[in-house]
Amino acid sequence: MNNLILCLSAVLPILLTAGCGFAARCAGLIRIEDVPRANKWAFSVFMPLMCFYNIYQSELHSALRPRLIVFSLAAILIVYALSLVWASRFVPGRESRGAAIQGLFRSNFVILGIPLASGLMPGSDIGAAAVVAAFVVPFFNVLAVITLESFRGQRPRPAELLLSILRNPLILGSLAGLLALVLGLRLPDFLESFVRDIGRAASPLMLFLLGASIRPEADAGRRKLSAAVCLGRLLLIPALVLSAAVALGFRGIELVTLLAIFAAPTAVASYTMAEQLGSDAPLAGKIVVLTSALCPLTLFGWSFLLKTLQLF
Repeated sequence: MNNLILCLSAVLPILLTAGCGFAARCAGLIRIEDVPRANKWAFSVFMPLMCFYNIYQSELHSALRPRLIVFSLAAILIVYALSLVWASRFVPGRESRGAAIQGLFRSNFVILGIPLASGLMPGSDIGAAAVVAAFVVPFFNVLAVITLESFRGQRPRPAELLLSILRNPLILGSLAGLLALVLGLRLPDFLESFVRDIGRAASPLMLFLLGASIRPEADAGRRKLSAAVCLGRLLLIPALVLSAAVALGFRGIELVTLLAIFAAPTAVASYTMAEQLGSDAPLAGKIVVLTSALCPLTLFGWSFLLKTLQLF
């Protein structure tokens, strides 16, 4: 019950904020035509600062666990490859393929990871989860940019794809955060406060815009596809990765960190990126909403199973 309450506490604000955006659009406070421009603000300003600050404020040297980091990145790459194969065979339309792949491999670890780790293991040192985030989040961003750029209406040239990746605001923000973290650079107090506050505003803004963009009548044809992605994101992927992690001897806070990476719902940022990079934004938004709505139950199931087996 405590695990269920924890997951609900982490996920319900996501659903309520998106619902607020939907209600605002229904009330005429924001028009559907306003959402793309607002998404551009979030993508170009708020999200890069969020990525920078999440990495910048991590404690690299006190909780660095190379084995956990290597396993996390390798597992993400394997999940990405499997998602790519599945989408290429079963998902019609290049734009929809990009959104489906991103919905499968990219989790909401930024928002859910640390609260979940601290809630499941109160009193434990959760620095490992924060440091893993410093590596996982940029990796998610790079793979997402590659995917969405590759599955636009026409195939990009390799040089154009590389240039798009290097110019992506999320990549630039993540790289700047990693550089500051590795070199031990610290911002002046007033600048750090500014970056922190703008970064914290990113997730509520993205969720609000996600809710404002929801059009139930336009999503009817995507129900089966979004349900399939939800099944993979919340059940099949955690089963695959957590089984491998347990077999390799991961326990305690390391296993909880992997649970937060691979059993969390699809990242909220995936909708904004899909909208900005010419992917199937309605499908991406529906996947975010559906996985966020169901993950309290699935996360409760996974955490209860792992606790019963005394793995953390």
